[in-house]
Amino acid sequence: MHSLVFACDSFKGTISSERAAELLEAAARSTLTDVACRSLAVADGGEGTVAAVTSATGGELVSVEVTGPLGAPVTATYGMLPGRRAVIEMAAASGITLVPRDALDPLAASTYGTGQLVLDALDRGATDVSLAIGGSATNDGGMGFARALGARFLDADGAELAGCGADLALVRSIDLSGLDGRLAGVSFHVMCDVDNPLVGPRGATYVFGPQKGADAAALERLEEGMRSYASVLEGCFGVAVADEPGMGAAGGLGAAARLFAGAEVVPGVEWVLDAVGLDEALAGADLCVTGEGHADAQSAHGKVVSGVAARCRAAGVPCVAVVGGMDADATELLGCGVDALVPTVIDAAPLADVLAHAERNFSLAAQRLFSLVGIGARMGGRS
Repeated sequence: MHSLVFACDSFKGTISSERAAELLEAAARSTLTDVACRSLAVADGGEGTVAAVTSATGGELVSVEVTGPLGAPVTATYGMLPGRRAVIEMAAASGITLVPRDALDPLAASTYGTGQLVLDALDRGATDVSLAIGGSATNDGGMGFARALGARFLDADGAELAGCGADLALVRSIDLSGLDGRLAGVSFHVMCDVDNPLVGPRGATYVFGPQKGADAAALERLEEGMRSYASVLEGCFGVAVADEPGMGAAGGLGAAARLFAGAEVVPGVEWVLDAVGLDEALAGADLCVTGEGHADAQSAHGKVVSGVAARCRAAGVPCVAVVGGMDADATELLGCGVDALVPTVIDAAPLADVLAHAERNFSLAAQRLFSLVGIGARMGGRS
């Protein structure tokens, strides 16, 4: 009996984590004589986290209408999990994919909708909230998020600010009297895999602002505002977060979640792998197959493949990664616990063709993989 575990990330835009597992199982059963398969949907704390964790834990997807990054209503989905836990992707409410590229404007964008999702989870009884904060369209220091939770940001005249990026420089004081009291009884986690501080050359504005639509003038304005805002935060909470690693994630939402919600910052992929029970699934397994759309140097740092491979190494389970494509730097994964890399694409072809035939290519790669597994088993005297 071959005991197999499948734990792939999604192949962005082509194959979901769940579908990858289905294709792997079909190939394994058609190639090997006697197999037991266990599939886990996984993610790295970014896109797909809610779907993967909710599916793996038997939770419920909840859809809510909230305020999008530029003020228009959007329907966002999060997960309510067993044990009064909630998992939320800020990108669902405040993400860059919700805004047309030519309309991106971090001076106007706000994380208010993300705070609304947290409120909805609290209304449904959540006492443990985990927030994935990748893919934001915002650079508001998390003001919108905090406003939705009851905080008020006041200017020099005591007037309340809307809490967008343009308001950062105008904040002079913060009123916490209306902050939702339920937050004190909530275990709050922020899934974050970047170490960028709030301000400076590696801070929220200069590193991530350009991809959110900020030109040179907007970057200067946002950076000046973020420095001023960080000073106000320190005066309010007595905590200096301007230069603290990770506080610049999602345009400063990392800092706001820590200060206003008491959040603990955790590595995204590790949180997900714990939540879906990968360690338990690996107990007694003969092989684990993981994968992602493209393997490169970044794959070895905080991504699904490296995270799964490290757990496999600790458990003494061989690990193979099936990847849509790879470059030379992908071999770094071989030092992280990956025993072999299997690309799905073996012929030169236009990208459009590769994407159009993603499932076929993946299935063929899976068949090649399990044919080799079968050869190895026969060489080892197993049938």
